[in-house]
Amino acid sequence: MKMSANAYVRLGFGLGVALAMQGGSATAQERLTDLMMGVTGYAVSGEFEDVVFNLETAIVNRGLVIDYVSHVGEMLDRTGADVGAGTKVFLNAQTNLFCSSVLSRAVMEADASAIAYCPYSIFAYETADEPGKVVVGYRPLPLTGASAEAAQAVNDLLEEIALEAVAE
Repeated sequence: MKMSANAYVRLGFGLGVALAMQGGSATAQERLTDLMMGVTGYAVSGEFEDVVFNLETAIVNRGLVIDYVSHVGEMLDRTGADVGAGTKVFLNAQTNLFCSSVLSRAVMEADASAIAYCPYSIFAYETADEPGKVVVGYRPLPLTGASAEAAQAVNDLLEEIALEAVAE
């Protein structure tokens, strides 16, 4: 079945309403306002592995495939001595890369340069300074030009996944 970007947003909204009606809401998370410009993120207290499991489940349960997991924290640990770093940034950190063929097609049909945002990326990290506080976030697509409506559908998807990952 072929779905438009708008149909996908309506489906996602319906799933969110269904979760809320079942009591599955993301009320324990904190929306972060001090992240780099253009980054949306939420913090939750918990075990990193549990939050990542929720994140991966939220992606896969939408019929999406995680193409790659970038273990950013491990890379920084591995290369720290080589670059003269003296600070441990993360206890755990990873970025999950995935795509939606339906949404990507809609965005790129409207503006081919939107390829710069594909695949989509949602990160999770726990800093060495704040163990037990896990941050999940993403970079929303810009809402400009002919692709604004389709890009909003992608942003809605990223938001839904991030909120599901930090829900308790």
